[in-house]
Amino acid sequence: MRTAATIGLRAALGAAIGLVFAMPAQALSLRDAYEAALRNDPVYRMRIQEREAGREAAIQGRVGLLPNVSASFTANRNISDRTTPIATITGSQLRTDHPRYISRNSIVQLRQPILNLDAFVRYKQGKVQDRQSAQALEAGTDEVAVRVAQAYMDALFAEDQVALSKVQRDMYREQQQVNARLFKAGEGTRTDMLETQARYDLAEAQLIEAEDNRVNARTTLQGVIGMDPGRLDQLGDNFRPLKQDVASYEDWEKMALANNNTLATTRLSVENQRLEVQRNRAGHAPRVDFIATYNKADSESLQQLGTESTNRQLGIQVNIPIYSGGGINSATRQAAANYGRAQAELDARTNEVLIELRRAHSIVESSSRKVDALIKAVDSAKILMTATEQSIKGGVRINLDLLNAQQQLYTSQRDLAQARYGYLLAVIRLRAAAGNMDSQVIREVAAYFAAGR
Repeated sequence: MRTAATIGLRAALGAAIGLVFAMPAQALSLRDAYEAALRNDPVYRMRIQEREAGREAAIQGRVGLLPNVSASFTANRNISDRTTPIATITGSQLRTDHPRYISRNSIVQLRQPILNLDAFVRYKQGKVQDRQSAQALEAGTDEVAVRVAQAYMDALFAEDQVALSKVQRDMYREQQQVNARLFKAGEGTRTDMLETQARYDLAEAQLIEAEDNRVNARTTLQGVIGMDPGRLDQLGDNFRPLKQDVASYEDWEKMALANNNTLATTRLSVENQRLEVQRNRAGHAPRVDFIATYNKADSESLQQLGTESTNRQLGIQVNIPIYSGGGINSATRQAAANYGRAQAELDARTNEVLIELRRAHSIVESSSRKVDALIKAVDSAKILMTATEQSIKGGVRINLDLLNAQQQLYTSQRDLAQARYGYLLAVIRLRAAAGNMDSQVIREVAAYFAAGR
């Protein structure tokens, strides 16, 4: 009787664990999830619009260096009172009339900056902002890859935990039935039944928690990719970490400092703030403009009633700031403070990137050994559970020993799944931190899941 129950336990265990790694048809792959996020993720769509706005900054920046042409036309209806002296036989008299006329004035003016330091600095700022928005979009693409991978693997791990929790609960349920039959036959004890019942109740609670975690993880994934994820690709049984092209951490660090998109964006922000200091200082500099004006007037005034005139002017206009209430100096000091803040932010971002790089590199380097060790731990736990079952039949071990062996197997399987997902996520984080993240990396990582088809 006990042998049949043992066989049932192992069969249930194998079938349920097989479901964890089985690949359903038409499942959502990691690559599909990544492409969906690029289309639907609201955070990434914000970055795209920021990039479009950044393109316009370069155009707006050069406006101050280009000619400015303006035209105006004025037409006024005039009603005047005019008093003029007239000569008569008896002397001079005053005559008053009320002329009504329309005056017109047409002006076309061209202004070409010759010396305008403020406009020149704005031009350089526009180019910097354009490059900054491009780097920010690249950084956003890296963030999407990390966010999708994190959400995708969290959802898979949550599904694994639900399946393993069901396995554990069902094992304890089967053990309850075995204990009941043994107790009824006079071979078991009530303590065995209570121990198993306590483990079963705990497993039931863990299953409920695992199901809640699965719902939360899938909701998070749905928010990133913008659609119902449905079924997901499962990790293949032949999982083995791959050797990276770059081995030493020092090489990864050099790559990150040179290529990381977030650092590049922050460096451009520092440059923009440096130029802002120069722009505010330019408020003290004179401005020289070339001006060409074409002016055509008709009855411009009462004295020129009925007269048409055309005037053409070419000249140089010089504006020299003398005193502005201290506003320029204050704005310059404010810009200098913001420049210092931007430099400090660059140092902080660099530290964050290097910490993330170190963490990811360490996980990638140690994962091969860790996964191999956990695979052995799972195999050992299975052997231990079998041996414990045999020892119980021989009277050497007790029911509690079997429950502990089952728990050890469950824990080893959970840790193994977590280590595999942790390795793949660390690969993506490492590549993103190093600044060499692209769709090829996603395809390489997705191949781990495609192998389970």
